[in-house]
Amino acid sequence: MTVAVHRRRLRPGKPDPLGVTWDGAGVNVALFSAHAVRVELCLFAPNGARELERHSLPERTNDVWHGYLAGVQPGDLYGFRVHGPYEPEAGHRFNPNKLLLDPYARLLAGKLRWTDAHYGYRAGSSRADLSFDRRDNARMMPKAVVVDGSFPWGGQRRPDTPWSQTVIYEAHVRGLTKRHPGVARNRRGSFAGLAEDTVIQYLKALGITAIELMPVQAFTDDRFLVDKGLVNYWGYQTLAFFAPDGRYLATGRLEEIKSAVQRLHDAGIEVILDVVYNHTCEGNELGPTLSFRGIDNASYYRLDPSNRRYYLDVTGCGNTLDLTHPRVLQMVMDSLRYWADEIQVDGFRFDLASALGREAGGFDPGAGFFDAVAQDPILRSRKLIAEPWDVGPNGYQLGNYRAPWAEWNDRFRDTVRAFWRGDDGVLPELAARFSGSADLFDHHGRGGYAPINFVASHDGFTVADVVRYRTKHNAANGEDNRDGHSHNLSDNYGVEGPSDDPALEDLRTRQQRNLLATALLAQGTPMLLSGDEFGRTQRGNNNAYCQDNEISWLDWSLAEAEALGLIPFVRRVLHLRRRHPVLTRKGFLHGRVVSPRGLPDILWLNSDGGEMTVEQWHDPGLKRLMLVLSSDAGAELGPDGRPRTGGVVLLALNADAEPVALTLPVIRGGRVWEVQLETAHARLPDHAATIHMGDSYPLAPRALVLMELIDAGRLP
Repeated sequence: MTVAVHRRRLRPGKPDPLGVTWDGAGVNVALFSAHAVRVELCLFAPNGARELERHSLPERTNDVWHGYLAGVQPGDLYGFRVHGPYEPEAGHRFNPNKLLLDPYARLLAGKLRWTDAHYGYRAGSSRADLSFDRRDNARMMPKAVVVDGSFPWGGQRRPDTPWSQTVIYEAHVRGLTKRHPGVARNRRGSFAGLAEDTVIQYLKALGITAIELMPVQAFTDDRFLVDKGLVNYWGYQTLAFFAPDGRYLATGRLEEIKSAVQRLHDAGIEVILDVVYNHTCEGNELGPTLSFRGIDNASYYRLDPSNRRYYLDVTGCGNTLDLTHPRVLQMVMDSLRYWADEIQVDGFRFDLASALGREAGGFDPGAGFFDAVAQDPILRSRKLIAEPWDVGPNGYQLGNYRAPWAEWNDRFRDTVRAFWRGDDGVLPELAARFSGSADLFDHHGRGGYAPINFVASHDGFTVADVVRYRTKHNAANGEDNRDGHSHNLSDNYGVEGPSDDPALEDLRTRQQRNLLATALLAQGTPMLLSGDEFGRTQRGNNNAYCQDNEISWLDWSLAEAEALGLIPFVRRVLHLRRRHPVLTRKGFLHGRVVSPRGLPDILWLNSDGGEMTVEQWHDPGLKRLMLVLSSDAGAELGPDGRPRTGGVVLLALNADAEPVALTLPVIRGGRVWEVQLETAHARLPDHAATIHMGDSYPLAPRALVLMELIDAGRLP
């Protein structure tokens, strides 16, 4: 291959900003590498197949190699070759035969095509990674694209929905619209499809306030998956932290994602990104050299101090990014600010967030990364959600983060599933989770938003499958059903999988309503998995990370079938959540604050209408519970500065297979209880039932009911 090495002369340029930045006349180029001895910028033909020019960056300032090249335009393709020592046992894996992606690339062209040339070593023995490979991988590598990042945002403002009003909808960009009949075929499965009116109007009507998108930063398909004819559908193998994955861009243009965010904001819907800064797609010492490993392996990754040939892996993915290194921390912070400022997203959900807070002594809620985010003027105002665990020692850190962080509350998921399945001894734990998990989150000034409550997420069974399958069915993943979690807390109620028995299907649908209503009405921030509102199934696959097909894509024909079923039910539940401020308290409930009518903020009752006794709390066979919530106890202020008052609400949950007669409590100043929701029925009658205080109400088996106290002065 013939390459022009000195066709154009580079000026010194500047060490900041990092990456390749177009200024209208050319590009400033800056790449951090503390251990390199030379860095080359490589320019490619428009199809990415042929390298046209190669330039050595002329300056080095504070370990940043930099230069300025005139005449480069948006759309031009580039990569880097980095020279330095190849000494794996010292942590160095430089190999200039490998074209490397710019860690700050804003857009990629082409896709990674697997070849042995991507590896810096020659395979063949247990010590293979100590060898050196001279094959060039450039033709099989994606290339970074020079971009003009300008976009006509206009005067648009982000929705900035208060946490107390936030309802999150977890979705996959591709899976959400790939089978949507209202989206043009050439836009399905992309940001352009997400931005379609029919999609946005559906989300708005459902009542969610934020869409949380599974990873959209450019990622790779693991080679072992490609060899089996599968792909990395979920996207948790990041290749470039600033660039959207090209498979989600119908137009191939960066403007597409910005336009989608703009249109969602116009509808009042926030955009939260699931981001993966704990590891990269380069794997362990036997992984490929695609970017970070070849730029400065010893700086980017946590290495075993006893033998720096190996990686410290607390992610289960072969490596862990070293956020204690200031330049790696800078890259992560720059990436977050880019998505928050340039793309205008409203928040982030951090995959395996405990890995981000690991210092020399282990996880630290005051780690440098958390401090950096807390002081950042852009990021500290965004919604920040931790997946509060990793796979390293003491990696499970649920409840141990600090304000302003929220956390995925998997204990809520497990407890609610176990309760509605009918497990014994769950009641005390259910009460703690349903009332906001104060035992876990009420510390360091955290608010009631901190627990992200869900009963299903991308990882595991859908809600429909929780009530349809007793065991996982992951054969399609090609791992002999060994992958995926076996502790699903699910039940099939007598038949594994779909059934033609109407009574069985009615029970399963009721249980779906119970699970959904519990998650959406509990104190905290609710999260709904996309498609659960219309009974989406993955056919029992609880680890569909590699299924880019009908197993994972939402089947919108189910939504049409559920137009009079689950969908209006979910809309009704979310309407009630908005209507009753007591369901969206900003703080935690402990039963110690009392309203003017003498009612505590939360009161736990047995089915006879009396307060729960110690013996009842510890009765393992008791599977029913009432609670009364008073918004006048410690009333909070709304956005307009007025108290968020909303009266008194009663919730009763009966997980028993038998009905129960509830004696409705007598509340001073009240007259009757009005039934506003009962999961035993898909829909309420046109005229809601009212029951006098002190009277009995028959609560059906496996059902939840919500009632509002109607005061005497409000009666006609």
